[in-house]
Amino acid sequence: MNNAPGIRVRPSIESLQVEYRKGNKKPLEDVMRAWKGIKELPPDDPNSFFMIGGFHGEPFRGAGWGSASYWGGYCNHGNVLFPTWHRAYLLRLEQALQSIPGCEHVMLPYWDETSEESLTKGIPWALTDPDFELDGVKIPNPLTSFTFNRAIKDHINGDDPNYSKPLPYVTVRYPLSGLVGTPEDQAATKAHNDKFPNANENVMLLNRNIVDWLTSYIVVKGKVVPTNVKSLFERCLDAPNYTLFSNTSSAAQWNDNVPEGTIPVVSLEEPHNNIHLAVGGFDVPSYNRSPIPGANGDMGENDTAGLDPIFYFHHCFIDRVFWLWQKRHGFTQHLDVIAEYPGTNSVDGQGPTPGTVPNSWLTLESPLDPFKKSENGKERAYTSLDCINIEEQLGYTYGPGSLENLPKLSLAAMTVPAGNSSKVVRVSGLNRAPIAGSFLVSAYVNIDGKRQLLGTHAVLSRWSVQSCANCQTHLEVRAFFPLNQFTESAVEGAQYEVEVHTRDGVRHQTQPASSPVTQAVAGAAAQAAPKLFRLEVR
Repeated sequence: MNNAPGIRVRPSIESLQVEYRKGNKKPLEDVMRAWKGIKELPPDDPNSFFMIGGFHGEPFRGAGWGSASYWGGYCNHGNVLFPTWHRAYLLRLEQALQSIPGCEHVMLPYWDETSEESLTKGIPWALTDPDFELDGVKIPNPLTSFTFNRAIKDHINGDDPNYSKPLPYVTVRYPLSGLVGTPEDQAATKAHNDKFPNANENVMLLNRNIVDWLTSYIVVKGKVVPTNVKSLFERCLDAPNYTLFSNTSSAAQWNDNVPEGTIPVVSLEEPHNNIHLAVGGFDVPSYNRSPIPGANGDMGENDTAGLDPIFYFHHCFIDRVFWLWQKRHGFTQHLDVIAEYPGTNSVDGQGPTPGTVPNSWLTLESPLDPFKKSENGKERAYTSLDCINIEEQLGYTYGPGSLENLPKLSLAAMTVPAGNSSKVVRVSGLNRAPIAGSFLVSAYVNIDGKRQLLGTHAVLSRWSVQSCANCQTHLEVRAFFPLNQFTESAVEGAQYEVEVHTRDGVRHQTQPASSPVTQAVAGAAAQAAPKLFRLEVR
């Protein structure tokens, strides 16, 4: 691949695996060497994985150290800094990898989540195999998990410290649980994990879950309708501007007011959230097999996601999709933010990060703390303006992969085809404050007596948001499930249902509004209850 001088390539991890199998082992070996190196550094070393992994969420700092009124991590979610903050984050992690002797040339690979291999096999083996041979010695694969080298203490939740991670703690993925903050958590987690003693079988379960999330579909009156994450990645590339593309809060506001006949937009953050929850503990609702309750992997919560190595391979793909969107829409030299739009306030989506004033407006000049760059002999925080063109400003680009040859954007891509339904299943008014941890909002359609999944909206959240005084008015979850793939006749007279899948069970409501509204917890009989959220089809 020809690139301008000084531009280095982030390859897919799949391409490194192919080279490894062909006998060219050094590229993948050096990635493993670099990761092994940063994980072994003391926790206070600025290049250690514990230090950099902790920038995303816990261990908390600033006002969020002991108060859920603030977000104690530096990550930005649910606002316009989501793509650019994570772009700077990956650059910092990559610099740490390059600090390991002999690894100066290493680039962070991406997991090509919509590649044919991922669609059929799940996660690349380099991220899941338990062992790897490095320099003739079999070592634990440094990409499968992270063994904490310092305990983390939860100072927020008093007698119920969900965030605490005492030593020795090792990060886990679906189908396992990593809740160990209290003796009760530890007992429940041990009982759950004892059901899954075989590591190889656990990887098979994880990969099967990933494939389900990436490829799920339904068939209605002979037509295949995709309900999967791959289709969400494809749709996000059609988002018309950066504000809507960048985050779920802005996209939700747009979709709430979208003109009839226009297909709702999908933000980059939406399929990103789905993959987090797929790796971190949630099944595709009602998709051909029984769910595994009690799975609580680290990728499934903002608090701990950054301490699982797979996070960075996932986010490298997210950054690549960001770059593909930029090239597709002509935004490689500049980005525009719609001023004072939902998704542009420091409390939108999460709560203010350390050093950020509550209820302040976010712009392309907002600091992307804690990432610093030198300028004229002085150090200052990166801003989004420093991270727009990855090739010219940051010196890297991406190797070949999926999603590159999609049809060019057209007005037709945003318009409901003639004869198809322009209606949208709309969920609003769902307060996430009392919901502990991440959760799913799933919509179903009942046609000809058959109940089928329309789609799933993943909410990547925190264990403690109820006391977040700075974000109480920004905790409404809205989800949109367009019916544009159905003909009007196919959904005429159909009934719609929505389920909220939390760590504690499932809650359920039906539409049309004239039908009884019910609420149920998994395993219990449905009973009349107040509405948990608004459910409309219009």
